[in-house]
Amino acid sequence: MSHSSRCAACKSLRRRCPKDCVLAPYFPPTNPQRFACVHKIFGASNITKMLEQLPVQLRAEAADCISFEASSRVEDPVYGCVRIISQLQQQIIQAQSEIVKTKGEIAFHNAQQQQLQLPQMIHAVTQEEKGEGQPSLLSSSQEDPFPNLNQQLFASYNYSTFCGSDL
Repeated sequence: MSHSSRCAACKSLRRRCPKDCVLAPYFPPTNPQRFACVHKIFGASNITKMLEQLPVQLRAEAADCISFEASSRVEDPVYGCVRIISQLQQQIIQAQSEIVKTKGEIAFHNAQQQQLQLPQMIHAVTQEEKGEGQPSLLSSSQEDPFPNLNQQLFASYNYSTFCGSDL
């Protein structure tokens, strides 16, 4: 790689930047603070060794990760990026508990709605059987595709409710 100027790493180390400088693509001369932070935490030779061990296509991402870890360590010398990771894990746990709570509330609400609708449905079916002309569950424009099914279900429901077994 031909350099018109030295990379931030070579400038910081006060050395000539070779054409095959491993650090040059990831520490450009326009951002000297990035290398200074990484150098302070990891050291130039360790960074060079880590990047050389990786395939070329993974080096940019690795340099970004090294830079992030170094800046996190400068900001928080004890925990570094672990503080951020643990905060994110806490947020995930809180979100998961909110989801569980919300699903429980939905299930409770649905159960309440079903309990409220069941007596109305039973009443409607019994009124139909008696022929009292009460409005059915179907609108007047709909025909019941299974006219005897409601009566059979109700009879089976009454039998199993009072006798304790199915037909």
